Amino acid sequence: MSETILQLQGIYKNFGSVEAAKNISINVSKELFALLGPSGSGKTTMLRIIAGLETPDKGRVLINGRDVTNLPPYKRGIGMVFQDFLLFPHKTVKENIVFPLKMQGKDESTKEEQYQWVSQLVHLEGLDERFPYQLSGGQKQRVALARGLVSRPSVLLLDEPLANLDRELRKEMEIEIRRFQLELGIPFIYVTHNQEEALTMSDRMAIMRLGQLEQIGDKFELYHHPQTSFVASFLGSTNAMQGEIKAVDNGCIVVDWDGVSLRAPYKDDFKIGMTVDYFLKSEKITIHPPGQKPDDHGRTVIEGRLRDTIFKGQYADYLISLKNDNEIIVSDVPTISPALRNATVSISWPSEAPDVFPADGGLA
Repeated sequence: MSETILQLQGIYKNFGSVEAAKNISINVSKELFALLGPSGSGKTTMLRIIAGLETPDKGRVLINGRDVTNLPPYKRGIGMVFQDFLLFPHKTVKENIVFPLKMQGKDESTKEEQYQWVSQLVHLEGLDERFPYQLSGGQKQRVALARGLVSRPSVLLLDEPLANLDRELRKEMEIEIRRFQLELGIPFIYVTHNQEEALTMSDRMAIMRLGQLEQIGDKFELYHHPQTSFVASFLGSTNAMQGEIKAVDNGCIVVDWDGVSLRAPYKDDFKIGMTVDYFLKSEKITIHPPGQKPDDHGRTVIEGRLRDTIFKGQYADYLISLKNDNEIIVSDVPTISPALRNATVSISWPSEAPDVFPADGGLA
């Protein structure tokens, strides 16, 4: 990894009896880094500590090796973009964007130079004299981004910046924000509860729960190799099952899930009789047409009833009802006609496909 720009070292923060951050240590280089987690996980608290809007009870914040833990926000070299844009309604686009430079006491030539640079970067040319009420949602978001970048910060913080945009505009802005980060070559710290956004945009991510880091690393590693039950259930379209290990067979455990046998790789800490959480991403399952007998060598094979087909273009979500009254969602190419609703079909997956952990109640 390239040179570290932002360092969080052993951060703790309590609000009364609520532990919002417990020994959080993160290093961020010139990358788009996502802080991901459900509401109340502590991700926004961490963003506010980086920004200087909250002071940690313990620990340090360093930017480019400089300890900024006790510095006010305007002395940290940080830009911020908020969920609700927070534009001044009585100021023009240009006045909104250059406001941070005005607060820093920059001269007119510097303000003009920086404004021209950032307005071109985020494609706001020709909107200088418009007011926020005259802008679309996407234009408002671009103004908020420009204001965060105009002072050429060392780090840009983004707090759920796309939450108020419609789906299509959100997808467009995901690509744009990614482009801005690559062009500028500074860390973007992106806080969100939306896993799709985090997976689309980030280079690396940290998943938080109850003020703690559950897992941190490359997004592909987190998605395909989760280290905890919470991460496995939180990322992706995941079928979550719980059962008891009944046997060990040819390097695999056999898990009884309400009368249905599931296979998974054996691990040293697995024991017969242990209750485990069994997670299986829907795209790792294959659906087989009625009458087709799948090969069960090294695979889990189950029969079920095709309850519904949700067609999504390049793939479909198949809802399969099982004999144990549970349901599994399968994401596969749309080869089975919706007219086959209620038909008996088989589904299968490789034994190595699931992620299995000793049950801890930590499901998302």
